[in-house]
Amino acid sequence: MTTVLWVLAVAMIVIGVVGTVLPALPGAVFVFGGIALAAWIGDFTRISGWTVAVAGVLTVLAFAADYVSALLGAKKAGASRLAILGAALGTFAGIFTGFVGLLFMPLVGAAIGEYIADRNLERAGKVGVATWIGLLLGTAVKVALVFTMVGLFVGALLF
Repeated sequence: MTTVLWVLAVAMIVIGVVGTVLPALPGAVFVFGGIALAAWIGDFTRISGWTVAVAGVLTVLAFAADYVSALLGAKKAGASRLAILGAALGTFAGIFTGFVGLLFMPLVGAAIGEYIADRNLERAGKVGVATWIGLLLGTAVKVALVFTMVGLFVGALLF
């Protein structure tokens, strides 16, 4: 039974790493779940409660990075609420349109939302690009935090 639980813990971590760049999956949450499960399996001896607590804090930071970065990008460009809604819808639509869609649909969604709100094509393009850059930076921060969590986990196992 322990082997099955370890396989589940590692699978959760791997799925979480993949989910870090796919908005459909809460990547950091999966990684945290895998770390917490692994700690529980070993009665918190190799992977301590402190390790799980630090991973929890990193999970919250990764989760917040997603939302804060997009909002900061949009706010910096003076985006309307429709642009922010468009970026969110574009991100959701990107899940179903492959990697290129996942990469560019938030930009398109934000631009369309801003265009509907303001009817200014140039401004809509600027808002779309600013929101998109914010999303990309947020993803980079999230990836860094998730890899830190994985490194923390591996370090706890090895040392």
